[in-house]
Amino acid sequence: MHFFKLFNQTLKIVATGSAHRFYKETLQLLHSNGFPFLIGGAFALKQHTDVFRDTKDLDLLCSAGECPRMLKFLSDRGILTETTDARWLAKAFRNEDYIDLIFSSANNLSPVDETWFEHKVEGTLYDIPVSFVAPEELIWSKIYVQNRGRYDGADINHLILKTGQQLDWRRLLMRMEQHWQLLLAQLLNFQFVYPGERDKIPAWLFHELLKRAAEQYEVPVPVDRICRGPLLENNEYNTDIIDWGYKIFSVTNL
Repeated sequence: MHFFKLFNQTLKIVATGSAHRFYKETLQLLHSNGFPFLIGGAFALKQHTDVFRDTKDLDLLCSAGECPRMLKFLSDRGILTETTDARWLAKAFRNEDYIDLIFSSANNLSPVDETWFEHKVEGTLYDIPVSFVAPEELIWSKIYVQNRGRYDGADINHLILKTGQQLDWRRLLMRMEQHWQLLLAQLLNFQFVYPGERDKIPAWLFHELLKRAAEQYEVPVPVDRICRGPLLENNEYNTDIIDWGYKIFSVTNL
């Protein structure tokens, strides 16, 4: 607890280390010039849950249309920038330190649009007024991070634990409508981790998802042999696609 208090006080008073100086200067530049962006990643998790883990970068979320303008603005001020992956990610660098500019998700299922800004959460970071990603959108984006090297399920459990009674669960269900099984799986995971906290999840949602799970067995199985694994993990389902004949589930056949 002492470490978290000390770290939080450090963020509020003065950033230490080259990375935090870079984050603060960049945030001040973008804020002063009116660029619309949201704070995501570990800093948003800290805002909503008071849980902070060591992070190697700062995540800024913006629309796909706004990202090139931000890159040019930063580049004109001597900050090295790159479009890392034209589908979802760009970066800004200073020496070994960097900031991620995120305009979608790696699987392209969670594009950042104006609805993300409609539900933003106001706050401060490095004494700069900023907007944080809402917990509902944070859960939506994190629920697909289930790969061999990284799994964000614990982050989601902490978000449910700390914000569950205030969450707009209907909006989250709308976000997850097509992939509701992932939401049900996460809720079961939460109940396993926190058996005495089930009231954080509304009963109507849990019963609705269980009903859907049961009703699956009352309709024919899908004709196409589809593997949705690549939406969660880029490499671990190669055998399914290459050797076993499953069709890859991509944004072209949602």
